[in-house]
Amino acid sequence: MPEAATHVASGKVREIYEIDQDRLLLVASDRISTFDVVLPTEIPDKGRVLTGLSGFWFAQTSEICPNHLLGLRDDGRSTECRRLEMLPIECVVRGYLAGSGWKDYLASGAVCGHSLPTGLAESDRLPEPIFTPATKARTGHDENIDRAAAVALVGKERYDEAERLTLELYRFVSERALDRGIILADTKLEFGVDGNGRLVLADEAFTPDSSRFWPADDYQPGAAQPSFDKQFVRDYCESLGWGKTAPGPELPAAVVEGTRARYIDAFERLTGIDFSAYLADPETVLG
Repeated sequence: MPEAATHVASGKVREIYEIDQDRLLLVASDRISTFDVVLPTEIPDKGRVLTGLSGFWFAQTSEICPNHLLGLRDDGRSTECRRLEMLPIECVVRGYLAGSGWKDYLASGAVCGHSLPTGLAESDRLPEPIFTPATKARTGHDENIDRAAAVALVGKERYDEAERLTLELYRFVSERALDRGIILADTKLEFGVDGNGRLVLADEAFTPDSSRFWPADDYQPGAAQPSFDKQFVRDYCESLGWGKTAPGPELPAAVVEGTRARYIDAFERLTGIDFSAYLADPETVLG
């Protein structure tokens, strides 16, 4: 950590430091949250998986959209990046019917204003990927919103650009993930605006924290799917009858080890890089 860096904010997972007026340092911890509560037990190396996968996808998608990455630090969990004016919406794209999208579909037959065919089952692939923005909640859950509400927050021109880039990035990554045996069911992206008015991909990109990854070999629509994300931890917490308010429960060693293994498996499958090689040289993910 450079002595000049000043801590400016904490998230559920990341600590944010200011290097100077143009640069930030994002440090991904090993914290894990579920139902918007940070649990007292950490998952070893989780922050390094998030940082390495984000770096990999930033490098892979730079011709589609500029991103905030300036460099990865030797610890494998710290990202030096450009400072941006962040959009006040989460840019979510769904290729499959799962999570809150499935719940919205059951209630109304639509997801964020997108009317969908009748008779779809949970985890069904959608006819086309859909852009379903959400608010950024400081506390509690992000809320799904429709096009009109998002346009009111960012303006029509910026909304259209964010939708186009989000869908293009999703198509690119989902195709490559499927080649590696992984279905990218949905993902959340964040964009900021640089000093030249360009929309820039920021925060994290296509990680198990921001995406729903399913093993393609096990895919069977009609129910929830096994996944590489923190659903393993959610399932354990729900089995306890926990009220989903702080403080969260401690995680037993088997759940910690199982979660770590899922994160590292996702990293290695998606990147084609041994996690040990990344730990030895984080910049190996940048190509």
